[in-house]
Amino acid sequence: MNRTLILLVAVVILGAGAYFLMSEEKQGTVSSVVGADREFSVPREDVYKVFLGDRNGNRTTLTRTSSGWVYNDEYPARPDAVENLLTAVDKIRMRFKPADAAIPNMIDGLATQGIKVEIYGKNNELLKTYYIGGATNDERGTHIILDGAEQPYVAEIPGWEGNLRFRYNLIGDDWRDRTIFRLNPENITSVSVEYPKQQNKSFRVDYDEAAKVEPFYPLTPRIQKPLQPSRVQAYRNNFEKIIASGFNNLNRERDEITQQIPFAIITVDTKNEDTQSLQLFPIFGKPFVDPKTGTTTQPTEVTGYYGLTHANDFMILQNPMVSKILWAYDFFYE
Repeated sequence: MNRTLILLVAVVILGAGAYFLMSEEKQGTVSSVVGADREFSVPREDVYKVFLGDRNGNRTTLTRTSSGWVYNDEYPARPDAVENLLTAVDKIRMRFKPADAAIPNMIDGLATQGIKVEIYGKNNELLKTYYIGGATNDERGTHIILDGAEQPYVAEIPGWEGNLRFRYNLIGDDWRDRTIFRLNPENITSVSVEYPKQQNKSFRVDYDEAAKVEPFYPLTPRIQKPLQPSRVQAYRNNFEKIIASGFNNLNRERDEITQQIPFAIITVDTKNEDTQSLQLFPIFGKPFVDPKTGTTTQPTEVTGYYGLTHANDFMILQNPMVSKILWAYDFFYE
C-alpha cells in the first residue's frame, strides 16, 4: 500500500510539472510571436540607413554619414524630412488590432500601395522591415504590417495625430536639402552681384584685411561717400543660410525661362577656392482680365524667383529669403 501511494503521488507531481512546463512553453511561444509582430520601432541612435520603396518604382535610400544624412548616395538630405522620418521610426507604436472583418482590405491595400521600409544598423545589419499603408478613416492611425507577419495593425506616434505615411512617402527631390548657400561668413573671400538690366546697382565685395566694395561694371561711377563697414559685414553674414522653398527641376518651361536674361547673378568665392553661384529669374503674378474692358493685364509685382544654381538645379525662392542677398551698390554707403 505504501509503495502504491508513493507511486501515485509521484505520478501526480510529474503530471502537474509536465502540465506546468507545457503551459509555460505554450504561453511563451504565443507571447513571443504576438510581441514580435507588434514591435515596429527602432531607436533612432541605432539607425544608420533607411530604404524606402513602392510598387511605382520609387526608390529612396537615406544614409547617415559623418557630415550628415545623404539621399541616394549623392545629395545632402533635407534635415526636416529626415527628422520627421527618424521620429516615426523611433516612436511608432501599435495603436490597436483591427477587427477581423477589416483585415482583408488592409492586406490588399498594404500589398498594392504599401511602402516597404527597411531599417539598417551601423554595420549594414538589417534591423527591421515593415510595410506602411494608408490611414484609417479618421486619419488618426496608419495601417502597418511587419515583414513575414500575417497580422496587420493600426499604428501611431503617441501624442501625435495624423497619417504616418506622409513621413515615408516623399519622392525624388522632396528628400533633398533645399539649401542654396550655407557658408561660414569668415570663409567668404568675395561676393559679386550682377544686375544685367540695372548695371549701376551691380557690385563686388572683397573681404580682404580691409573690406572694399566696388562697382561690378568698370564704367559705373564710383560712389564717393563713406563706406559703412557694419553693412559690409552684415551682408556677408546673410549667406549663412539661404534656403529655397522647393525644387522645380521638372518644370516644362525651365529651358525657356533660363534662356532669358537673369534679373541677378550672384557669385560667392570662399577660402578653399570653392565658387558657388545663383541666377535669379523673377516670378510674376498670374495675368488677369479686367471685367470692364476685357483686356488682359500682366502684373508687375514680383511674387518670388526661379533660381538656377551652380549645380544646375532649378529651384523656387521666396522674396523674404532672396531680399537678404539682393542688395545694391549704394546700400553699403552712407
